[in-house]
Amino acid sequence: MIELTFYGVRGSTPCSGPGTLQTGGNTSCVSVAVDDDDLIVFDLGTGARYLGADLCSTEILPMKCTALVSHLHWDHVQGIPFFGPLLHPETELHVVGPKQTDFTLEEAIHRFISPPLFPVEMAEIPAKMTFHEASRGTMTIGSATVSIAPLLHVGATNCYRVDGPSSGSVAYLSDHQEPADGSVPADIAEFCADVDVLIHDAQYDAAELLMRSDWGHSTAEFAVNVALASNAKRLVLFHHDPSHNDDWVADATAKAQAQAGNRLEVIAAVEGMTLTSGI
Repeated sequence: MIELTFYGVRGSTPCSGPGTLQTGGNTSCVSVAVDDDDLIVFDLGTGARYLGADLCSTEILPMKCTALVSHLHWDHVQGIPFFGPLLHPETELHVVGPKQTDFTLEEAIHRFISPPLFPVEMAEIPAKMTFHEASRGTMTIGSATVSIAPLLHVGATNCYRVDGPSSGSVAYLSDHQEPADGSVPADIAEFCADVDVLIHDAQYDAAELLMRSDWGHSTAEFAVNVALASNAKRLVLFHHDPSHNDDWVADATAKAQAQAGNRLEVIAAVEGMTLTSGI
């Protein structure tokens, strides 16, 4: 069984205010618990602070965790130095991310966790952190199989799929550039084939996409098309734009469900929401 908990569901920048209380305002972070294995996390945006607080409160430290980072834009890594378990010297955090061109994954993260951008150096963080560059292939984490593939976005970006040892599967496509013709790439449909839960970028509506066609994101309509082409069982609309309030998200979700009809369940990612796969 896989249990997913959403700690950050926004894209671009965290947002707060009365209009976002229901959906939440933290950026990308989803915990992935596969049976009783060590924790897997999709991205370490500002939601990672709340995930870390939950983990610290359970008194299971030290812990071992693998973070599958989609890419290095600020909204997906800003929570790293605020992830509470890193204050324990015996915690192990393995960070998997796309291969970079001009520097390594580790060097890139060290660059922004350092003065003057951050008050301490990475070397001062007590926990043990290791970095693994991968842009395609599979790896085993505990009893789970993790598949990795490149995803069209601005800069090197990965999508991930986690399959449990006996049941349960989830695919994570957080930042995905919708093609100009709206067609679903065959390799993406194959990557997500028959997945139980598809977490997919749904940042824009059609008018916004027209104005920001090369910003690297998708509409909810395209997310539905990806899910249908993949024969996914459940679609979770993710990476909500910071300008979209709760009513906007609810309306977009209702339209997406109407588009999908009875072929697919569509829900919006909401902070604090927990889903299970493969029961």
